[in-house]
Amino acid sequence: MSSLMKGTAILTIGMFLSKVLGLVYIFPFYAIIGQKNVALYSYAYVPYTIMLSVAISGAPIAVSKFVAKYNSLGDYDSGRKLVRSGLLIMTITGFLSFLVLYFMATPIAHMVIKDEEQIFSVAQIAGVIRWVSFALIVVPFMSLVRGFFQGYDHMEPTAISQLIEQIVRIIVLLIGSFLVMRVFHGTAQTAISFAVFSAFIGALGGLLALWYYWRKFKPEFNLKLQNSVSTGQLSYKSIYKEVVTYSIPYVFVGIANPLFQLVDMLTFNTAMSNIGLAKVSDDYLGMLNFTTQKIVIIPVMLATGFSMALVPAITNYFTKNQHNALINTMDKTYQILLFITLPAVVGISILSSDIYHLLYSESAVASSILAAYAPVAILFAFFQVTAALLQGIDYQKWIVFSLLTGILVKLSLNIPLIEAMETQGAILATAIGYIVSIVINILVLKKALHYKSKVVVRRSVLIILLTLIMAASVIVTHKLLVLMFGVAHSKIAALLYLIVCITVGGLVYAFLSLRTKLAQKLLGDKIAKIARKFGM
Repeated sequence: MSSLMKGTAILTIGMFLSKVLGLVYIFPFYAIIGQKNVALYSYAYVPYTIMLSVAISGAPIAVSKFVAKYNSLGDYDSGRKLVRSGLLIMTITGFLSFLVLYFMATPIAHMVIKDEEQIFSVAQIAGVIRWVSFALIVVPFMSLVRGFFQGYDHMEPTAISQLIEQIVRIIVLLIGSFLVMRVFHGTAQTAISFAVFSAFIGALGGLLALWYYWRKFKPEFNLKLQNSVSTGQLSYKSIYKEVVTYSIPYVFVGIANPLFQLVDMLTFNTAMSNIGLAKVSDDYLGMLNFTTQKIVIIPVMLATGFSMALVPAITNYFTKNQHNALINTMDKTYQILLFITLPAVVGISILSSDIYHLLYSESAVASSILAAYAPVAILFAFFQVTAALLQGIDYQKWIVFSLLTGILVKLSLNIPLIEAMETQGAILATAIGYIVSIVINILVLKKALHYKSKVVVRRSVLIILLTLIMAASVIVTHKLLVLMFGVAHSKIAALLYLIVCITVGGLVYAFLSLRTKLAQKLLGDKIAKIARKFGM
């Protein structure tokens, strides 16, 4: 068990650090290329993310699950058979994905550009999409090797290779774009083309790390292969049928957010052009799909961690028919998720002006987009968690159905809502789409598990009440700061305002949650001991 916990901790920490790096680099990169060029970068990354998810097809988790299953039976040959053939298939898949995205770059760009008044041309967007497509050649190959290591409970290769991949990518991206823009005074398109191509260079760095670990662990793998026990001759057809069955739900969960972003990317400019706002369309879409989205996604990291831990736990309880333990796990997950995510997104929404100013630049439009978008993070989180619960009880097909239904709702509402409410309309369409998907997931869980919990409803009401009090304290504190010192027009002032407001809000929320015993009930004995020291 200690080995399992250690491996899980290594993988979780590695993924978390990788995601944090993937957020932090945005802020200096924004300073280098400027607000007007952010949209061009996002135009490349949304289709790339979707194609990458399809190319990988949930390979790391699916392969690790397959290898672990047959390793537990002593059949090490089946896992090696999968990796031998899989490396060739993933290489072919990656190259085909690269060709598809490379040659579809111009048609995608034509779907995005809807008016001559827009900032970017079809050629510019197609160009950056082509440059980012090169990464697809390497990444699928890497994903299969990572899954193979995980199947042997070696989590370190995945964690370290992801970190190296991200670090190399960011160093190349920042140095390259800085040299192009500030030293050689090149165009933004050249800088962004180099920036997106850094994904390919980063992938090569990750691949070198995996090669090192392969050499390190190869003697162990070969020794186990010599002692392999046959569980029956598995055909390639049966191997890949099993792997694909494992991978499909993970693909859909992974591309949920990029698919919603893709709908905006393909329809936003059309709707804005229809109401005569083509000139600002690229700018607003960059704020929606890139700068504010990077902030909004921060609280969702918690849900991603929960999802990873939930699948094996729920599967275990469901397989052993431990219904009470399963329901208790669901109850606690919902409560902890809301307990941590709700105050975070409300705080981001209230302090959106200072947050955006500190991380990017002073912008009333962007701040209003962030304020409206932040609460939607709760829906992102709950979709991930409910999808993980469905995976745990082998109801994967419903994840596909609920997500596609939500996407169709988003697609049908997006243009009319954008025409009526501009950027806020796109956010509202996303929220409605996610709500539809989550409701479907919850209804399926309710029917499959006869799930009904009054304690979740009761405590959710309490969490909302505590959050409202916390929000009021933050609003009052911020207004007093503005009254005494004026609006924060410098980044230092914005930082100081944020420190004061976050401290006040955090203390108020912590005090109330401890006083009502909510924190103790949700977060366990250690929190209870701390509370007792303060007489709560």
